[in-house]
Amino acid sequence: MLKLGQKVVIVSDRFEQNLPVGEYGYIIAYDRNADNVFDYVVRVPKVNRNFLVPGDDVELEETLISQEVDRVEREALIDFALATRNEELFRRIMNGGDQSEKSGGSKDVQSREDFIRQINLKAWI
Repeated sequence: MLKLGQKVVIVSDRFEQNLPVGEYGYIIAYDRNADNVFDYVVRVPKVNRNFLVPGDDVELEETLISQEVDRVEREALIDFALATRNEELFRRIMNGGDQSEKSGGSKDVQSREDFIRQINLKAWI
């Protein structure tokens, strides 16, 4: 739950209320009505209005900035890997991180008795 006074950015308009998507605002109140889908009252200074918004339509400014930094960093690493023809770095970036083992490594092989015991246990439950 966001705190009062936090700076947020409106990222979507799920209920088509003509929200100013992409503009920043401040959380000025919570909507505690259980029968209502809206979570916050957001003050948008640029349009000089208050809006009732659900929690999914707003995001913290710091979160959006960190996501953008991660995206730019990943693109820069891809460009560097392509420029230096570093295939290992390129594959690691494109696969999303560490590759602890290559495919074709050791697989967990169960004995026949363990397999039957697991099947019987699942069937009993």
